[in-house]
Amino acid sequence: MPLALLALAVGAFGIGTTEFVIMGLLPEVAADYGVSIPTAGFLVTGYALGVVLGAPLMTVLGARVPRKRMLMLLMGLFIAGNVLSALAPAFGVMLAGRVVASLAHGAFFGIGSVVAAGLVAPEKKAGAIAMMFTGLTVANVIGVPLGTLVGQTLGWRVTFLIVAALGVLGLLGIAGLVPELPRPEGVRIRHELAAFRNVQVLLAMAMTVLGFGGVFAAITYITPMMTNVAGFADTSVTWLLVLFGLGMVAGNLVGGRLADRALMPMLYVSLGALALVLALFTLTAHGKAGAAATVVLIGALGFATVPPLQKRVLDQAAAPTLASAVNIGAFNLGNALAAWLGGLVIAAGLGWTAPNWVGAALAASALVLALVSGALERRTASRPGGGRVVAAGAPAAVPLPAHH
Repeated sequence: MPLALLALAVGAFGIGTTEFVIMGLLPEVAADYGVSIPTAGFLVTGYALGVVLGAPLMTVLGARVPRKRMLMLLMGLFIAGNVLSALAPAFGVMLAGRVVASLAHGAFFGIGSVVAAGLVAPEKKAGAIAMMFTGLTVANVIGVPLGTLVGQTLGWRVTFLIVAALGVLGLLGIAGLVPELPRPEGVRIRHELAAFRNVQVLLAMAMTVLGFGGVFAAITYITPMMTNVAGFADTSVTWLLVLFGLGMVAGNLVGGRLADRALMPMLYVSLGALALVLALFTLTAHGKAGAAATVVLIGALGFATVPPLQKRVLDQAAAPTLASAVNIGAFNLGNALAAWLGGLVIAAGLGWTAPNWVGAALAASALVLALVSGALERRTASRPGGGRVVAAGAPAAVPLPAHH
């Protein structure tokens, strides 16, 4: 794997840390600004919505910018957002800083996925995408717990300054290690938009929303579930989240490797197993050992779907940059949808483990869509001249130079 992937992974590590570390620092931020914790929760919601909206917006704005330069500009935006958050004199300014940082998130992973796939041989594309996403998964194992500890010890502002420094490191790495990768000639926004008329691209994005949403239906409510049902102490939740992060790292790397060999079968197995494990979590959540093991499995199976789903979008879209970025927004849309549905079943009095049934239903729905997608692909391939349909007027995707 080329060193350029390491630079992308460092950027992904910083982005992953800033996205999730706020959850552990909400009490400190709320106390500092004199707002309630639910009000401080807008820092989480605002970031997620910024990712969903920022992914297509920043990709369209950067349509004529070479990919390396665009990645550097996005890291600059990320750095500015985190510095603004760290120095914010009022809650509204802090929220603005979070939104500014989030605008870089979707486009960075979207464009980064295209760049990562173009740096390696065709049979290694999913593995290269997984290598970049390793930064995001490792952030949940190292960055978030350490950032939370630093924030609780030295102040939450220090945490965001450190995250900004990680952004600087990522920016320097991209500048020094990522080769110049001009945009394919002849690709215009209308060609990028043509991807959204491709039913396979839309199916992949729907699988992203539902499949990863299944994970967050359960994980969003992990603290009350583990303390009230499994019997863990409040202080144990951090280590449970580290276990979840370790599962994410393993699932991401294994998922990327297996997706390069057999992408659709990999999706069938991971989504089916995820639905089953989430359903079982309603039972295993009643014991500490079973709950801990299940949390690892949810992280592993959930993130095993990420490289194949991202590669699926790249494979099916003739001009994939915008579709790739929008698919990153789909992950966050799934997170928001699942958290809302999980909250509804708890509020309805169905118990702390009820979100697991929501998650299982979402993952099972994603599996159904995967089976439909595979069936459509086989039917198309069986026709004379079958294969990917490129929308009229759209140029064929131009491969980036491979570096082995």
